[in-house]
Amino acid sequence: ETHVSRLIFGKACRKLGEPGLSSVLPFISRQTIRVGERVIEGPEMIEVTNAKVVVSKEKLKEARTRQKSYADKHRRSLEFQTGDHVFLKVSPACGVRRFGIKGKLIPRFIGPFEILDRVGKVLYRLALPPQLSHVHDVFHVSLLRGY
Repeated sequence: ETHVSRLIFGKACRKLGEPGLSSVLPFISRQTIRVGERVIEGPEMIEVTNAKVVVSKEKLKEARTRQKSYADKHRRSLEFQTGDHVFLKVSPACGVRRFGIKGKLIPRFIGPFEILDRVGKVLYRLALPPQLSHVHDVFHVSLLRGY
């Protein structure tokens, strides 16, 4: 009954308590179909949907490249060699004791430390002193500053 009313009136009519047509409505055309008329809309709908998917992918690609260009404006590429000396960034947190110093007056960078080797594209292993033996010795390049 609801499918017939959808085909005749162009909108779904349903009784109270009857399940909705939310899964069927996107695939039913808004045009009214006369009784006895047969229309196959599957291929047209698939073409329209595929065209919309292609346009959406293009728009997402454009947005991705635009966002990347905005982000790259503020980025600087850093590369260090084995044996270089660098400072290590220390982020102060309220009430947290890091590297034996407490408070917001701790230095933002500590060091200099020697780079032992490059672990990955953006990871470096540092030669830390014995008092920092409890700290992991591999750091991201964003935490390092040249000496």
